[in-house]
Amino acid sequence: MARILIIRFSALGDVAMTIPVVYSLAKQYPQHEITVLSRGTLQPLFQGLPSNVSFMGADLVGKYNGIRGLNALYSELKEKKFDYIADFHDVLRTKYLRLRFRMAGIPVDYIHKGRKKKHQLVRRRHKVIENLKSSFRRYEEVLERLGFPVMLNFTSIYGEGKGDFSLIESVTGSKHEGIKWIGIAPFAKHEGKIYPLELQEQVVAHFANRQDVKVFLFGGGAKEQAVFDAWRQKYPTIISMIGKLDMNTELNMMSHLDVMLSMDSANMHLASLVNTPVVSVWGATHPYAGFMGWKQLPINAVQLDLPCRPCSVYGQKPCFRKDYACMRQIQPEQIIRKIEGLLIK
Repeated sequence: MARILIIRFSALGDVAMTIPVVYSLAKQYPQHEITVLSRGTLQPLFQGLPSNVSFMGADLVGKYNGIRGLNALYSELKEKKFDYIADFHDVLRTKYLRLRFRMAGIPVDYIHKGRKKKHQLVRRRHKVIENLKSSFRRYEEVLERLGFPVMLNFTSIYGEGKGDFSLIESVTGSKHEGIKWIGIAPFAKHEGKIYPLELQEQVVAHFANRQDVKVFLFGGGAKEQAVFDAWRQKYPTIISMIGKLDMNTELNMMSHLDVMLSMDSANMHLASLVNTPVVSVWGATHPYAGFMGWKQLPINAVQLDLPCRPCSVYGQKPCFRKDYACMRQIQPEQIIRKIEGLLIK
């Protein structure tokens, strides 16, 4: 029996992408103990995994902040006598931790992020448009190099089923036969990843006016709440989920959706973890960078072929054209058709 430590602190979507890999590792090596080290708030992502997986939350802004905090964290980890360290993050904090483990003679490996090819994909001139390795594959390779090859085999954190509907029915209402549920998550961290709200509203209006569809809005924060409140004034049948669910119940609820509309954001990955099909909208970023949701089909990605895109791996760069044409030139009808194509399946 070996004890394996997997480290990935952030961000939400990237941690979500570890789940299929951790699940597959645990199922294929039931004799080993696997511990995932991440931010404590992300623990709900790891519900329903095999019994040989445990989770350890790390408060990186409090108890484990700074070099003194990392030393304290290492001391606690050392007591658990891990045999292998898999760094799925490769940032300054994890580099320090794995240095300490390596100095103690513990086998260590880390994610190779493929920065050179990602730069070639997003540079302004002479782009190399190539479908790069997914993060799933990059995580998988870390385990291979440590001596634990895995075959990724994952459906949902709920197995072949869905979450317990009785835990969310008081918020969502009953799901009646013949009524399709659509989740819409219109926001992302960066402007280059957000479909313009006035265009998104046309998508919301289209489905809000259908008698056979129920629309749920996903987001958080005061600005997003204000947008949702304005939409609800115009389209009273839609339901905002802000403040109504914690991460556990949000994942549960997403498992009952028939389709999710999301930007290149964490919601795409959360819906993917519960086997819900996603229509994803891509602007500054591109699925070829390796961040498409688990088992999501490229045909359901809405994007334009422009010579300037992709211009960013993570979407944080301002549009050098100043017009965000990669998003603004997408017609609402393109998104509507993708969603309707999934609703009739």
